[in-house]
Amino acid sequence: MTGPQQRTRYRADSSDLHGDRITALSQIAGEVGAVDIVAAAVALNERLAEGRFYVACVGQFKRGKSTLLNALIGEPVLPVGVVPITTAVTVVRFGDERHARVCVGNRWQEIGVDDLDAYVSEEQNPANEKGVSLLEVFVPHPLLASGMCLVDTPGIGSVITANTETTRAFVPHIDAALIVIGADPPISGEELNLIEEVSRGVPELIVALNKADRYTEKERREGIAFARKVLAQRLGKLLQIFEVSAVERLATGGPTRDWEGLEHALGTLASTAGTELVQRAERRGCALLKQRLLHEIDEQHAALVRPVTESEERIQLLRACVAEAERLLNDLGYLMTAEQERLHRIFEEQWKGFLARAIPLAREELLTATRRLQGYREQVRRQALRLAQDIALRWVDQWLAEAAPAAENLYRGAAERFAGLANDFLQRLATSKEAFTSLPRAVNLDLGFRTPSRLYYTELMHLTGRSPQRWLLDQLSPPGMARRRIEREANDRVERLLQTNATRVMNDLDERVLESRRRLEGEVQEYLRAVYASAERALQRARSRWKTGQAAVQTAMERLQALRSRLEALGPENG
Repeated sequence: MTGPQQRTRYRADSSDLHGDRITALSQIAGEVGAVDIVAAAVALNERLAEGRFYVACVGQFKRGKSTLLNALIGEPVLPVGVVPITTAVTVVRFGDERHARVCVGNRWQEIGVDDLDAYVSEEQNPANEKGVSLLEVFVPHPLLASGMCLVDTPGIGSVITANTETTRAFVPHIDAALIVIGADPPISGEELNLIEEVSRGVPELIVALNKADRYTEKERREGIAFARKVLAQRLGKLLQIFEVSAVERLATGGPTRDWEGLEHALGTLASTAGTELVQRAERRGCALLKQRLLHEIDEQHAALVRPVTESEERIQLLRACVAEAERLLNDLGYLMTAEQERLHRIFEEQWKGFLARAIPLAREELLTATRRLQGYREQVRRQALRLAQDIALRWVDQWLAEAAPAAENLYRGAAERFAGLANDFLQRLATSKEAFTSLPRAVNLDLGFRTPSRLYYTELMHLTGRSPQRWLLDQLSPPGMARRRIEREANDRVERLLQTNATRVMNDLDERVLESRRRLEGEVQEYLRAVYASAERALQRARSRWKTGQAAVQTAMERLQALRSRLEALGPENG
């Protein structure tokens, strides 16, 4: 099956319900006059129909992000240069033929691939004065056939501040991230802040140190050690960092340094996590569209009721409150970190309790089963080691079935406390001034785990081999001694399998807590920012209505109420 056929099948098999809901949301958005929400709904529907997920290339300016993406697709499609080039987000996606298009406002137009410079370079489109909202380049490359889209984002930290804001605005649409760092200069504070912001909603992170050919071995080693350390401190987990040179790859066409590892990581992401990333984008997209529309309708209604001067004052207050909310979320982050550490201690105690209980019982079970084995010594040995593996993994499976739901319940309790503190702020905001009485007083979020388990067991097969000396010893030993040696070896294997895989269970739960926490924080933050933007749009529409008279205002209010009823009738977003 080809890539495009796979993407179409995804929509047909699993997304009819959400497809109908997105269409309904788009229709309501059109009637409300929320052109941006209509465009978002159309884009989401198209994206899901084709099974597309976005892997964004992010990092500081001049890290060689565009060159790296060119090397991944095997041809210099994206413009590169000495000065900052990328001023708009560019999506490289699968196409049967090589072509490109640009979206200005909400209108798409076909352009030549060789004309990208005119829209993404700072020289020909300074500070994005042409109003480019998105560019798409279509390339027939197998890496993209699964639905993976590689996204080139403007670099952060350059003198062109608009580029940083463009990248930050795209963060909510990212499904996975390819983080590009360097050794000189090493990873910066602004870079680290962006990576943390991205990681709140993106569990899949791949890190590459580009331009490795320009550094000495000592510089690369120090740069990677520093980046690994600060990323672990900020994100709470260790990440593999691939040493690559996009320039070398384009020049030679062959694998150099860690290039094969980077391509393998991206290929694995596409084959194992692609469907889940699309489904996650679908659920998130439907929920956000409905939430945006509800707030849009309420803001428009409230703006018609209150005087225009009061609405203008309200917008100024909201701007200050959004800044206060972001400071509050930062403070709440420390509380959530404490909760996360508390959950880790609980998981660790459960892990110790499981091992203390399981190891002696598993050994006893193994010993009983091993003593029934018959055959040659090597046959008995293979059977005993296989028994050790089966028994250990069965015990770990049983514990996982108990531990995972219990861990999610513990996390849910912590998330409820976090959301409760955020909602307390909204409640205080809504009751502090009359101008805020129409604001929602709670953020309704899914408080369970936001990410799937990526747990896999190890079988420690490297421990089953024997040296020629040990084989000879087995052959020369008396039967009783050989049997006892096999039993000891099997016992050691069952214990190590239990310890290793139980530790993997605990680490997987830790990671799901961490990633779910970041996603929750990101959604609360995004919601609060949307409050202010919606208020501004509502004010502009209210001014227009008031100019046409009281009757027009009353008609508009009745229509908004009818639209809200239709929106609420759509039901839960995860249906």
